[in-house]
Amino acid sequence: MKEDEFLKLDNQLCFVLYAASRVLTKLYGPFLEKLNITYPQYLVMLVLWEHETLSVGDIGRLLYLDSGTLTPLLKRLESAGLITRKRLPEDERKVMAALTPKGKAMKQKAASVPLELFCKSGLTVEEFQSIKNDVTKLLERMNEDLHKTDHCKDPG
Repeated sequence: MKEDEFLKLDNQLCFVLYAASRVLTKLYGPFLEKLNITYPQYLVMLVLWEHETLSVGDIGRLLYLDSGTLTPLLKRLESAGLITRKRLPEDERKVMAALTPKGKAMKQKAASVPLELFCKSGLTVEEFQSIKNDVTKLLERMNEDLHKTDHCKDPG
């Protein structure tokens, strides 16, 4: 491929992932409006529904979010009565987030959301799983190589 071909929008993996993410997030909108939460707040709730209590640092690592992005999300969820945040007495630098009874109850209301989105995708279970696996592999590799520059091979 010629060097200028790499600059065409149709050849950008980043654009396809970005556009797909935006459309997917928009599809979540009506479902999350019923829960009165945003998509990023939904992601926080997903990890807390899975673990019930997590450190803020662990939530950030699981969601690939820095504390500057995560803290306002947690504050809004706490204001809504869905989570609590408490500093550990033995290490006040560490903040734990936990579901409240209201946050736990929301899990049942949200249970249909993933299936509804899967149905809207028009994909088979196999296609869905294959795409998810491929994108997960890409995320893991790119995250590992975030600071490495010596592994680039000429794609042409």
